[in-house]
Amino acid sequence: MDNLTASEVAGFGVGTLLACATIAAPRIDSFISSSQRSSLGMCKRCGDLRLIACTNCRGVGSVKAEGLIRTGVLVDLYETMFGEDLGGKTVACSRCRGRGNFPCRDCHDRQ
Repeated sequence: MDNLTASEVAGFGVGTLLACATIAAPRIDSFISSSQRSSLGMCKRCGDLRLIACTNCRGVGSVKAEGLIRTGVLVDLYETMFGEDLGGKTVACSRCRGRGNFPCRDCHDRQ
């Protein structure tokens, strides 16, 4: 590491900045969409849809059954990158009971 040039140091800095921006992007997007909804007079959580998607099944209502070794993240990454469905057994989501969504608490409290 004694022979680092200024270009290499700048490359490491830019790479770190891009990695941090990628990690922070969902939170920034959530903040911006919430502020836009409030400025339009809509519900901050659901945007007047009155439903919130389940975070466990991503609004689908079913999840892939896990085997002895948990490979869900790897399978999801592969399917996302290559667009291939690896199939496998699916079961109803235990968090939303197979519905894929929940009623928005904020909208329910306003009524």
